[in-house]
Amino acid sequence: MRIVELFKRSGLVAGLIAAGLAQAQDIKLGYNGDLSASPSAQSGHAAVVGMQAAIDDINAAGGVLGKKLALVVRDDTSAPPKSIQNMSDLIDNEKVAVVFGPTNSGNAMAWKHIPNQKKVPVIGNVGSGTDITKPMSAGADNYMFRVSMVDRDQVAALMAYTKKNPAAKVVGLMAETTGYGQGGLKDMQEIAELQGIKPAAVERFAVADTDMTSQLAKMKAANVDTVVVWAQGTPIAQLIRSMEKINYFPATLTSWAADNVTFYDAAGKTLAEKPLFMRTVSESKSPVQQKLYDRIGSQLKAPSAFSFALHGYDSVQLAAAAIKQAGSTDGAAIRAALEDLKAPVAGVLKTYNKPFSKTQREALTAKDFVWIKWKDGKLAPYNDAVIGGLAAADFKQ
Repeated sequence: MRIVELFKRSGLVAGLIAAGLAQAQDIKLGYNGDLSASPSAQSGHAAVVGMQAAIDDINAAGGVLGKKLALVVRDDTSAPPKSIQNMSDLIDNEKVAVVFGPTNSGNAMAWKHIPNQKKVPVIGNVGSGTDITKPMSAGADNYMFRVSMVDRDQVAALMAYTKKNPAAKVVGLMAETTGYGQGGLKDMQEIAELQGIKPAAVERFAVADTDMTSQLAKMKAANVDTVVVWAQGTPIAQLIRSMEKINYFPATLTSWAADNVTFYDAAGKTLAEKPLFMRTVSESKSPVQQKLYDRIGSQLKAPSAFSFALHGYDSVQLAAAAIKQAGSTDGAAIRAALEDLKAPVAGVLKTYNKPFSKTQREALTAKDFVWIKWKDGKLAPYNDAVIGGLAAADFKQ
């Protein structure tokens, strides 16, 4: 009896070992970003939902290089030290082939040296900070790529709108004091100078501030009629509510974070309709986008987060295409493949035809963005005479 039990147990152990080996042979992809802490956490969550949907589709079609893809997720709680720790864990312990994320731009700036040193590609799909995808030094191999908005492209568009708008006579700039906000402020100041715009006032506020009336009073005293704002969703809402407190509503152009439901919930329906901003998709979805939304929409924290799910889905498709072309999970080989993808990659936002190169790291550029305003609780495409009159030469950066 003991011999029989021994064989049974041996068979069980062998099965577990075989299953473990099979799992070990999966190609691991990692996500490192905020899923719980900051106003942007729902965006990170949506990206993960989109990534998993792409992985499911790729695995159902046979995987990559004869192996399944597997997603390893780490929540960095918006904290740079935790994000740095996660990056080392994903690369050194989990042995991921590609890392995705982060949610918050400042965290990418804290750890981007790690994947560059260890030669593991990163494809950002939420954080939009301009400097994230810049090489560590001139001429160095660059392991940072992105499928998301880019702050500088957005700023160039907002400043072009401001310059062309005859009603914008006195301009003010405002930003939160995080790395995200201050990176955007740097872009705003530089591009304002390129456009010949001289801000009459520049003000900052903390991400947790709920009353910005003192900063707005300075804007009002400077006769500012148009304010350009760089912040996350909730502080933008608090800014708009502060405008209501002093009955001062300059034309307001903001970062894409105004698409976040945290902005809408904090501002309320009426005030939410004040800002003009940009994003990669409106609620007027293409058939392929609608099909994906019908499949994953119930998993999202809010319908407005769907754009990040699209970024997540497409970023995985590009990574899979690069691994397949490289014929390897070697980081340097994947980077080289991403820089020279031989075949178009069909995504849900668009078809990517050589989206990256040795110097180009942004798969989405200003021509892929749409102008948006909240209208009746939905993210509606927006157009006016100023937008209609903008040309490529106006987007100086």
